Amino acid sequence: MPGPLEGLRIVELSAFVAAPLGGMTLAQLGADVIRIDPIGGNIDFERWPLGPHGASLYWAGLNKSKRSIALALDTAEGRSIAQALITAPGADGGILLTNLPSSDWCGYTTLSAKRSDLIALRLSGNHDGSSAVDYTVNCASGFPLITGPGVGPVNHVLPAWDVAAGLYMATGLLAAERHRLRTGRGQEIRIALSDVMLATMGTLGYLADYELNETVREPLGNALYGAFGADFPTGDGRRVMIVALTPRQWRSVVEATGLAAELGAIEQATGLDLTLEGDRFRAHRAICNILAPWIAARTLEELRQIFDQHRVLWGPYQDISQLMTEDRRCSLQNPLFQRIDQPGVGTHLVPGSPLSFGAFPRTDVRPAPRLGQHTDELLRDFIGYSDTEIRRLRGAEIVA
Repeated sequence: MPGPLEGLRIVELSAFVAAPLGGMTLAQLGADVIRIDPIGGNIDFERWPLGPHGASLYWAGLNKSKRSIALALDTAEGRSIAQALITAPGADGGILLTNLPSSDWCGYTTLSAKRSDLIALRLSGNHDGSSAVDYTVNCASGFPLITGPGVGPVNHVLPAWDVAAGLYMATGLLAAERHRLRTGRGQEIRIALSDVMLATMGTLGYLADYELNETVREPLGNALYGAFGADFPTGDGRRVMIVALTPRQWRSVVEATGLAAELGAIEQATGLDLTLEGDRFRAHRAICNILAPWIAARTLEELRQIFDQHRVLWGPYQDISQLMTEDRRCSLQNPLFQRIDQPGVGTHLVPGSPLSFGAFPRTDVRPAPRLGQHTDELLRDFIGYSDTEIRRLRGAEIVA
């Protein structure tokens, strides 16, 4: 089924997480995203985790719904083919998404000379073009020093800055394409991974909190800063997270637990008003001392029934196996998911786009391509090579 971006053509030169995620985000909305790789695959082609037959599950996950061409990018002819594909004519083409450093052959100046309305978005590590990755950006953010119990820095295993950067890249390309529709002009867009981190730190108030209040956030473990949120062990060895951001959510906790008198005593003893978000944070320890034994006396399933009945904002801690076996959201009951047969990997549960459009039915999830799977058709359709010329390129190991 067509998606909302049907007809939009994007060429991707990328590796690792951010840029491939940006391309996949657009591909799952119907854009024709063509990934160019060197013959044999780019540096992330075999990255862990691996499937039972050795194929990269990481690569397959980040390249769903794309097309693939494999070129000898270390040769002049291979680079010339890549340029021709990037700058191929068509009102909805001429768009490049990349995290490769700017070079003579794929730089904006070179490519825009071949197509004046070219759009090129390039991700770098830092704004000055120097290298950085999620792990080096995250350690500089301050977050690892306020994550966990405070015994040392704790890196988050989620590459959050890569994910955010990939979504920014998708948004940036759509904004530039809209500008081109209005004006007929292309442009180069640049984004730096560390700027994504810095913009987020500023937007969430962390930078202003230090500059205006000289506050350096203390590590709080699993507690929620500025409101009430805490994790508790259950009677059957599981663990739950309970959150109360709003007065209604706090009332739900009080009603579900039946501890109105005990929790009210905190207000009488301290003068705090637990209907206020900040006061719930100030009373965090006292609240936890009252809730903990009540929760520890009940199993996860008992808590589930009580909390859901009273609309408590909560969630169970679960490992990935429990996510896939116990959580209905991570199953075919959720229209996000389909089961697909990924070449080289096998049949497994795969998500499509989390966006659901009223005017478009959810499209089928398409697997990641085999490396170079669409080489011949792309050479024919967009560059005009004949079968004879394609055979010559294969024989010369320019394409694969």
